[in-house]
Amino acid sequence: MAAPMSSVGKPTAERSSFNTTSFQKRTRSKLISIPGTRPSVQNGQLLVSTGVTSLDYLLGGGLAVGTVLLIEEDRYDSYSRMILKYFLAEGVVCRHELFVAAAQDNPDDILQELPAPILDDVAILKPVEQPRLSGEPQDSLDAMKIAWRYQNLPKVQTALASSSRFGHYYDVSKTMEPEIRQAAKCHSFYLPEHPNQSSPTHSTMLESYSALLKSLQEVIHREGFDVAAPMSKSRNILRIGLHSLGSALWGDDLCCHDNPRNSHALTTFLYGLRALLRSSLSVAVVTVPSHLIQDRALMGSITRLCDNAIALESFKGSERETNPLYKDYHGLLHVRQVPHLNCLASKLPDHKDLAFKLKRKQFSIERLHLPPDLSETVSRVSRGELAGAAVVASGCGSGSSGNKHLDF
Repeated sequence: MAAPMSSVGKPTAERSSFNTTSFQKRTRSKLISIPGTRPSVQNGQLLVSTGVTSLDYLLGGGLAVGTVLLIEEDRYDSYSRMILKYFLAEGVVCRHELFVAAAQDNPDDILQELPAPILDDVAILKPVEQPRLSGEPQDSLDAMKIAWRYQNLPKVQTALASSSRFGHYYDVSKTMEPEIRQAAKCHSFYLPEHPNQSSPTHSTMLESYSALLKSLQEVIHREGFDVAAPMSKSRNILRIGLHSLGSALWGDDLCCHDNPRNSHALTTFLYGLRALLRSSLSVAVVTVPSHLIQDRALMGSITRLCDNAIALESFKGSERETNPLYKDYHGLLHVRQVPHLNCLASKLPDHKDLAFKLKRKQFSIERLHLPPDLSETVSRVSRGELAGAAVVASGCGSGSSGNKHLDF
């Protein structure tokens, strides 16, 4: 009875403060609204599209802002370079800013090779359905669509796609128009144009990587991509494309020796790159010629320093190029690593046998589906084995004649 009596003489405002509860209605945190981005349904991370819809599906819906995607190049750097151009073309269409760094080709030449976007307002003409003859029954037409032996088998879904569309589609047979390309703001880093600067002797990073990281840092702070920067203007995304890091053209000897002298140069650069991206609205795609790096342990360290990692294995120049089993594909794709963002265990792809192919206008990643072994081929092999068994039986002095089975 003492507690109610103590509040009798107190003011009303003071008594109401004791009656208020500490529980508050939970509201959603306000996400940054940037064109060309969307939040992840799994962890709420801000995502951007890589330009390849099937690759977005493998990465859990897209490439998270503040992360690094590592692409292990194929032997001729054909398809890894194409994915990099898809990534940059998506940034141009979404009006994101670009940062392109290369040591062999000029970044301006890479930007001129970007594929042309397929606009949504272009009408796609559907083929006119041919009229069916009056004397031809409908049941006979349906029965001829598929062979009888495959009618009851489940259909194999080879395409990788989500229910909601994210990103744009591109035509690799055409290049992007200069008017569209010039509308986006691009920053370039061409290594031959940057003279070597003196670096401290105790530094484990090469001068080329140090100059690249310094240029990236200047662009991020100057253009306002830093998260800690005041929001004086509308925010945007910086897409970073780094081509063929670790090659000899960057001054690195990872691909030249079994025991390279600069073995920690690339890993030190990736440490700095990840730290820079974590505190900025940036996303990076890095290609590395992994087939030239002899030290597998070092390649594993490079992979673990990136958030996403995929490897492209091209059939060009190998025995699989002429193998009829892989006639519909141009190479295999291996998922080395998926990101662990705001979660303890990341979502792994539901299918590990993946292949890619380059059509006339489109690059796509599909589930590897080999053709079935036809029963006619099997029967021919079986007949050949039976004939061989009959010849062996006749050679052993068996009195039976003809291609008959032996009874034991």
